[in-house]
Amino acid sequence: MEKYDVVVIGAGPGGYPAGIRASQLGARVAIVEKEELGGTCLNWGCIPTKTWIAAAGLSAELADAQALGIVVKDVRVDFAAMAMHKNDVVDTLRNGVNQLLKANGIVLYNGAGSFKDRNRISVKGKAGSAPVVLGAERTIIATGSKSAVPAFLPRHKRVIDSRAFLELKKLPRSLMVMGGGYIGCELACLAAQLGVEVTIVELLEDILVQLDGDVRREVRSHMEKKLKIRILTGNAIEDVKCGDKGVAAKVGKESIKADLLLVSVGRQPVTVGLELKNAGLSAGDRGFVGVDDHCRTAAAPVYAVGDVIGGMMLAHAATSEGIIAAENACGGKLRRSESIVPAVIFTAPEAATVGVSEADAKRDGLKVSIGKFPYRALGRALAVARTEGFVKLIADAETDQVLGAAVVGVHATDLIAEAAIAVRNEMTVEELGRTIHAHPTFGELWMEAAHAVHGTAVHAAPSRRRK
Repeated sequence: MEKYDVVVIGAGPGGYPAGIRASQLGARVAIVEKEELGGTCLNWGCIPTKTWIAAAGLSAELADAQALGIVVKDVRVDFAAMAMHKNDVVDTLRNGVNQLLKANGIVLYNGAGSFKDRNRISVKGKAGSAPVVLGAERTIIATGSKSAVPAFLPRHKRVIDSRAFLELKKLPRSLMVMGGGYIGCELACLAAQLGVEVTIVELLEDILVQLDGDVRREVRSHMEKKLKIRILTGNAIEDVKCGDKGVAAKVGKESIKADLLLVSVGRQPVTVGLELKNAGLSAGDRGFVGVDDHCRTAAAPVYAVGDVIGGMMLAHAATSEGIIAAENACGGKLRRSESIVPAVIFTAPEAATVGVSEADAKRDGLKVSIGKFPYRALGRALAVARTEGFVKLIADAETDQVLGAAVVGVHATDLIAEAAIAVRNEMTVEELGRTIHAHPTFGELWMEAAHAVHGTAVHAAPSRRRK
């Protein structure tokens, strides 16, 4: 039996950074992975979707290029070439992870890991091969999540999840999306920009309910008016039937048909097969592994990170947790998980948030000041003809501390980084507003929004005040 200081189960965005950090701290490390290095994020999630979204967004920009004096004719989408580029990007990054593991002296075991007890991990490889048992002083569970597919849906080739969507060889003519969360809306925008007729069906009263109403309305308006996506909210999909020619379903009193049904109703943790009970652990009611603020489970030598523990279920949160778990497992200064986690949504337009939302502030009775600034008043946005959207700052009305932020518009997923720094470091609105931002840039939006909080924005008309 090979013995290791740290064994990591799962090589996704939480697992492989955990292994690398533990190795940097002098631990002898093994990583167990049953599929591909990089996990869902790299292979069937974040990276491949954003590769396709980049291509779809570029095709949409070319269609609108006349606003900049550029006439582009006969724009054609070569979906096979798009798929090839996506696969090349994934292969490059996956090989990069493999090289990083080798460079850090980490031993990789291909197979499904499970607990024999708290300090022994069984790795079941290919069918017919005997399991390998690893000794583990500490173990980090990083098995991630998978798409949730409701039991009432038929198991049919025309009913797919996000992973199967990314393996399509050709685009459907029409697509029905079940679920208006961020994954469903991202893929809906991607498909619509490539010419697919898209219908979203959401059981709740609106899509993207994690966003403030004003941000949500901006995204939905663009999706409906610009991308021609049909959005049906407040009704469930029922009576789903599949055939050789497509999918049919009832939505309220209406019958909907499409070539494919994309199921995007959330994700569920991957714990089946881990044999948690052998380590003295059990998954909670929703299947997640419970941890404390230091990523420690109820079993002393076992840690868990990423989607398998719940929370925001974001790749960048998993990476942060993986590094923190590794440092705590290796006996360093005990670190808590980060509480400030930005969320980014690659819809068209993009949206991003961090910290306290305006809705949360009102619900919790916080006294806050709000500052908003629209893209249409920004020189850079006008110059590139991308004027939809705005940024918003939420600040403590008494201390002036930046509590949260939201942005919807071009480059929102990049712009949120500055706001995350401001929230995490408890900056005041005045400090943010007095920081000189280069001109002409999109980053100026935050400076202008900070001025708007105090009513001193020079590039926006003064708000009307009641006499």
